[in-house]
Formats: sequence, structure tokens, C-alpha cells
Amino acid sequence: MFFASTSPAIVRRSAHVSALRSLDRLLDEQLYTPRQQNVQLTQDEQAYTLTFDVPGIAKEQLSIGIEGSVVRIETLADAARKFKAAYELPQDIDVGTSDAKLENGVLTLKLTKKAPVSNVAQLAIN
Repeated sequence: MFFASTSPAIVRRSAHVSALRSLDRLLDEQLYTPRQQNVQLTQDEQAYTLTFDVPGIAKEQLSIGIEGSVVRIETLADAARKFKAAYELPQDIDVGTSDAKLENGVLTLKLTKKAPVSNVAQLAIN
């Protein structure tokens, strides 16, 4: 005996897309979060301080890039261990006065906050 549906099948594309996004998020959490659990962020009026563990990585094997308020840290291709992380801070960073230090497997970034610049222009009243 053969049974056929009388109504067309409904395919919810958004359900598949959100399931894939959920899977991506789960994989990201499982693959990248364990390496970033030891990150500590402190701040004061002038700077943010990021401190985290990178044992077995030399300072020559690290690359730190800052663009606006985003900080990217990753190992170079020749490093024995792989590390890759990105952090978005609430305020832009002044690269010229910021500092990075690696001691005993602990990387400390002191990222100076960029002073906000007002772009307000006065308009004359006629």
C-alpha cells in the first residue's frame, strides 16, 4: 500500500540556517574557549590591561595587531603551539603609548585608551 501526502511539504530554510549557526557557535566555544579561559581584563581611567597564559610561545613567535578597539593576537606559522584570539574593547586603543610584555609564559598587554576627540563644529546663526 502506498501513502501520499495531499499537502505540499513545508521546508523551513531559516530552521536549517539557525541550526548551522548554532553548530558553528558550539564548535567555536569548544575549540577556542579552553585556550582563552585564563584571560584577565582589568581597566582604569587610562588603560586596559589584558593578561593571559601562553606557555611555550616565544615573543618572536607572537603577532599582536590593533585596529581601533579590536586587538588580535596570534602565533606565526613557525610556532610550535598555535594560538589565535581577538578581543573587542569598548574604547579605541592608542597604539603609540601601549605596551606588550611576555614573561614566564604570561603575556601582559597594557593598552592605553585613546582620548575621545570631539568633531563638533559650530554653526553660525544668520
